[in-house]
Amino acid sequence: MVLIVAALIALQAPPSVDEAVRTGIATGVYPGAVVVIGTRDTVLLARGYGNFTWSAGSAVLDPERSLYDVASLTKPVATTTAAMILADRGHLALSRPVQAYLPGFLGAGKERVTVRHLLEHRSGLRAFLRLDTLAKSADEARRLVLEEPLSWAPGARVEYSDLNAMLLGWVVEAVGGASLDSFVMREVLKPVGMEASGFKPPRSLRPGIVPVGLWRGHAIAGEIHDQNAARLGGVAGHAGLYATGLDLARFAQFMLRRGVGPDGRQLVRTGAVELFTRRGPGHRALGWEMRDTTERGSAGERLSAASYGHTGYTGTSIWIDPVRNLFVILLTNRVFAPRHRRSIRALREIRGAVADAAVGLWEECGVACRP
Repeated sequence: MVLIVAALIALQAPPSVDEAVRTGIATGVYPGAVVVIGTRDTVLLARGYGNFTWSAGSAVLDPERSLYDVASLTKPVATTTAAMILADRGHLALSRPVQAYLPGFLGAGKERVTVRHLLEHRSGLRAFLRLDTLAKSADEARRLVLEEPLSWAPGARVEYSDLNAMLLGWVVEAVGGASLDSFVMREVLKPVGMEASGFKPPRSLRPGIVPVGLWRGHAIAGEIHDQNAARLGGVAGHAGLYATGLDLARFAQFMLRRGVGPDGRQLVRTGAVELFTRRGPGHRALGWEMRDTTERGSAGERLSAASYGHTGYTGTSIWIDPVRNLFVILLTNRVFAPRHRRSIRALREIRGAVADAAVGLWEECGVACRP
């Protein structure tokens, strides 16, 4: 197991973290959560709250062992990072048309869609397709995405779309010469030290997987929540990754070290990390979301304007602040039988409160946590 902690600065969560996370449990937003807060070489806080399900007799959340279906965190952690690695090695050109890598990506105007457009969500593709109902197989689902016509001219507007990430995943496969899950495992997860994480977890791991739904009264764990990812076989550029809180902390530390792995090797050049996390149009970076300073969102109000992150539909989020040398991870299974009528909105407020509390914890740490 790769160690990521130089010192455990805070053994107890500050009241503001405790209060925010426990409020979510008490009001029925989620049955449990994991919070990990830290810097590039130190974990300040790693704590589990509540249980896997609403039953007090179900498993207790553990930052090191509890596996989450992280949903759209797959986009930046797996797919975008794989693309960043390939671009850094000179194998993938962001300015090249997607058609250069995926010849089947045909249709009016699609010759102008570049890899950068996919990363910035400016391809012109709409946000979503119900592949689980439109297609009967993974091959048919892939064909539908490749043949989907543009709704806008490439570059004309930002439209967050799962289709962009699906296509980017297939570009990674075409360039990397391996399936997305194999490439990500070999080039991202293992080098970064994310030993517990991956796609399509085996049945033997299911007791440690946080459930995302109910079927005839039984908790469902290990079956991917995103139905489009399921139709694509459980591995897709937009969803499918399972990860623990401390594994995601290892990834955040890799990013804060600007591409340096836990063993000190430069896995990706600093310039590549800076390129992919630089603010672009519509509060987007390349594959990442930038903190919107005009509102109090899931990143709160205290992280710097240079902060980048992402959220996942199942109830997950990661935010990384390179100015402060700080990351904050909040993992929940909001989709598991929520008892709150507006769980998405409520979770957004909780995420913001935890992010603000993380800055407070960083301030208490003092000089030891400064960049």
